[in-house]
Amino acid sequence: MLLLYWLFPASLASVVLGGSRPPKVLQVDPGAHSLNVSTCPGYTLTSLRNLQHGLTAQLNLAGPSAMLLARTLQTSRLHVNIFDTAARQFTLPSTFFSRPTPPSDSTPSLVNTSDLVFNYESSPFAFWITRRGQEGSDAVLFDTRQASLPSAPVPAYNTSDSRTAFDGFPLVFEDQYLQLTSALPLNTNIYGLGEAVAASGFRRDISVNGTLQTLWARDIGDPVDENLYGSHAVYLEHRLNTSTNTSSSHGVFLNSAAGADIFLATPQISNGSETSLVQYRVLGGTLDLYFLSGPDPVNVVEQYSEVVGTPAWVPRWGFGFHLCRWGYTNLSETREQVENMRAANVPLEVMWNDIDLYHSLRDFTTDPVSFPGDQMRDFIANLTANNQHYIPILDAAINHIANNTDVYDPFTRGSEHYTDSLITRSQVFPDWFAPNAEGWWTEALSNWTHGGVKFSGLWLDMNEVSSFCDGSCGTGADLSNTSVPVTLPGDPDSPVTDYPEGYNPTISGPSGNLTINGTLTYGAGDSSIGLSRRTAKRGLGAGGEEGVDLNSPPYAIHNGFGNLSIHTIATNSTHFGGYVELDTHNVWGYMEERATNLALRTLQPGNRPFLISRSTFPGSGRWSGHWLGDNYSKWAYMRYSIQGVLQFQLFQIPMVGADTCGFAGNTDEELCNRWMQLSAFTPFFRNHNQRGALSQEPYRWDSVANASRTAIAVRYSLLPYWSTLFANASIRGTPPIRPLFFEFPNQPELFGQDEQFLVGRDILVTPVLTPNVSSVTGFLPGGDNVVWRDWYTHAAVNSSSEDGTSGSSVSLDAPLGHIPVHIRSGAALLLHAQPGYTTAETAASPYALLVALDKDGTAFGTAFVDDGETLPADGDVPPSRTLTFIVEPGRLTFSGNATGGFIIPQPLGRLTVLGVTSAPANVSVGGTALQAGNWTYDTSVQRLTVDGLQVDFNQASSTVEWA
Repeated sequence: MLLLYWLFPASLASVVLGGSRPPKVLQVDPGAHSLNVSTCPGYTLTSLRNLQHGLTAQLNLAGPSAMLLARTLQTSRLHVNIFDTAARQFTLPSTFFSRPTPPSDSTPSLVNTSDLVFNYESSPFAFWITRRGQEGSDAVLFDTRQASLPSAPVPAYNTSDSRTAFDGFPLVFEDQYLQLTSALPLNTNIYGLGEAVAASGFRRDISVNGTLQTLWARDIGDPVDENLYGSHAVYLEHRLNTSTNTSSSHGVFLNSAAGADIFLATPQISNGSETSLVQYRVLGGTLDLYFLSGPDPVNVVEQYSEVVGTPAWVPRWGFGFHLCRWGYTNLSETREQVENMRAANVPLEVMWNDIDLYHSLRDFTTDPVSFPGDQMRDFIANLTANNQHYIPILDAAINHIANNTDVYDPFTRGSEHYTDSLITRSQVFPDWFAPNAEGWWTEALSNWTHGGVKFSGLWLDMNEVSSFCDGSCGTGADLSNTSVPVTLPGDPDSPVTDYPEGYNPTISGPSGNLTINGTLTYGAGDSSIGLSRRTAKRGLGAGGEEGVDLNSPPYAIHNGFGNLSIHTIATNSTHFGGYVELDTHNVWGYMEERATNLALRTLQPGNRPFLISRSTFPGSGRWSGHWLGDNYSKWAYMRYSIQGVLQFQLFQIPMVGADTCGFAGNTDEELCNRWMQLSAFTPFFRNHNQRGALSQEPYRWDSVANASRTAIAVRYSLLPYWSTLFANASIRGTPPIRPLFFEFPNQPELFGQDEQFLVGRDILVTPVLTPNVSSVTGFLPGGDNVVWRDWYTHAAVNSSSEDGTSGSSVSLDAPLGHIPVHIRSGAALLLHAQPGYTTAETAASPYALLVALDKDGTAFGTAFVDDGETLPADGDVPPSRTLTFIVEPGRLTFSGNATGGFIIPQPLGRLTVLGVTSAPANVSVGGTALQAGNWTYDTSVQRLTVDGLQVDFNQASSTVEWA
């Protein structure tokens, strides 16, 4: 029996399919591994009963019954959960995964007032979600009715892969195959579903063949349009009503750990009609859906945080510049990078080490020759004394001891926290479901610290989980063979010898330089070379069920490696509690992040843990940040990094960034110059590359060092803004980085724009993403309603194109070493007046306030100021002061609201107001007139600058006036 459970949490509806399991109805298609659903009859709804927060009913399939339960939880969220009442399908254990709790009967009902409405048909059962108060097709947000979907069957769009056909669109709920399909508006705007490097960009392709997003965590070097490290079955849909020129957004989240294929497509059928659709094909679990009403894009992202949790508080030092390399072979070489960065005056906040640190590639160790523990302790202490930090790597695997005389405590003491089925060759993998696993992990980290590695944060790698053995390889393995099982980049037989992208040594010689005799080398001698805009596309669960195939489920999702056990743990491995890897594979990284974050709270009490992880899952942002994995030193991957950063804002993992200058292959001066500037405006800013490749630290080239110094100075001056954005993320889930349409949702030319982005609402970044150019084309959105000013000169920029129309793209000067950055009118930004070498030095400098007036002479801003370190209790805020700046014509008023008695030590030293149309004759602070020499006015950019203010932010309020 299936139970349909519908809740309104701001409209939460849930549908549960339960009871005895329905009979098998899938028919074998002899031409494919997967099965055919065309004969599935669907379900019939009966026994409807209304509840305080929704309804309950039974769903019957050809005789056996199921149940439907629907309830309202909130105004903006609707929950529809389809599950078996026997509770045999796997669901995420609430011990580890926090999700909203249903309302009590004493809670007022929102069934008739919620944003979203749950609608249904009884036979065959189908449901659709509408926006209350809207009429017509725009009101329908999700629609499973057969009449709304294309006629089936639809032939495979890939003739060599029958799985790309749509045999039919019934609701299917089997032990190892669940299917649900919804109609979508033709070629609507869909964002999310990942992790992905999508050829179509941040906006997913929903054309004829559209998008096939597979969810199965995989260790692979950033392929295009294949499954990657993380699994996120959430999307945001944005619609524009062209009749009214108004827009609305909503979100849909499938709360499931199961492997899945999610299709976005517009099938072409014989009668010529076109309907876009989304189809979920899931390998188990339940159909646990959350619908988020928006109605604007930022609202959707914030509402998603109410389901999966808000992001972790980030320590201020995490916003500094990080440097790493796989290939710093010893401590001397690592220390040399710190010294060289200081000598070149390129700010360095955090030094990292890759697996070179380890003894015999073992976690929680240091090589006694290359990285002796006592010298590591002194090195890290020196970093700390200079307000710098240290982060080492933690790989997922724990090496097996070689023999009875081998001593490796993390393996020996952890033997109860993994099982034989999680052993692969000479490694084991922690079983995070084991009751004492977190304590064992904390102990190992503590011992590592006492051994000299006093880290500030940790880097969690290979946690998809990645294994160099396919499946379970423990039986008969030679555990004394601890050699690396694969050839690694930089080994004598595996040098990284490729030239930088676009470099032709037969024309330009062997140097690989940016220029030869003043001539640019990218594309030299090849008139056809160019960068295309896009690359070509291409319960207990199964552990407690009988008759299921744990190794080869009846439907084969499009895992890029093929078999699900390739390069990872065998899917028939059993975790503590009886859970099997087939059901839990996608959450391994999340579980490690959670355990590590909790460990750091124990080892560094009161401080904010800082983690960067590769594999992620919904809710990972509560525990960790993310880097975008093993990318390539190519211009296309610099461009891809923007869509990656934007994806993870939606996923509620905002602390994210790419391996700057590229990880794999050899970068060059121009690419690294442009990339360092771009990454200075992304949340996580790290330069990292592979063993054996050319060195790419920013001090290696004078032009890159100069560009880096300039960009980092801007980044550090914006630290109060970054801190405020991330405080808002941690408090209410507001995304710090935004695509342009998030702020300008009625401009359709922005819906596919992912080559620019906004930091918050007020800073527009337009990076150069192609070689051999000195200008870049971008949008200055908002038309005549917004004035954009150049960050560096403060000059207003004409937002109209050469033909005089607003909303079109404009050309911006961008010589090498310069990244265009613009300030939005109406902004009031708290800054640091004197960017230092580290974030601590910067934070000790006086404050400055930069105001860019709107055309009516007004502006507004807030700033969240705290110590940048203290970890608050869950759901609370740290001791802090929130400042509010309100600007009216000729007058600035600020007020402060303190939490926990927090005191801001530095005063406001400088006020800059842009857009002041005439030179003032008088300026006063708190009613006291200033001497004329204390302010200046620049007519050319309409800039009023007031220096030497010494305004105390700890007073209740104050004013600055000019006239």
